[in-house]
Amino acid sequence: MRKVNILILALISLFVISACSEEKAEENMEDELPMLEVEFEPTESATIDETVELVTTVTYDEELVTDADQMDFEYWFEDEEDNSTTVEATNNKDGTYSAEVTFDQEGEYWIYAHTTAHELHTMPKRSIQVSK
Repeated sequence: MRKVNILILALISLFVISACSEEKAEENMEDELPMLEVEFEPTESATIDETVELVTTVTYDEELVTDADQMDFEYWFEDEEDNSTTVEATNNKDGTYSAEVTFDQEGEYWIYAHTTAHELHTMPKRSIQVSK
């Protein structure tokens, strides 16, 4: 009986140790992987036919990205995502990318800032409320 208890205790200890090691390995992986970050905070509101400048700042591993493979804005009116418009952003060569858009209807527009750099893709989504 004593041998069985020792065996059970050894198995439990082994399980706990391996679980702790796995958690630490996952934490270290998260700390070590560089991230592609896109700062995108457009104006919250606009008026119909007003030109709005959309601007992003792109960083990778906390360094400005001046050579993104892709940076464009996809926008659509309210629930009409299947009827979206895509505008390629201008690379300002300083880590920022920009484009000008005009909204022609009153309501809420949604915008993705599609960004690809360093073999990673991210697409933050924001909205703008358009009024008369």
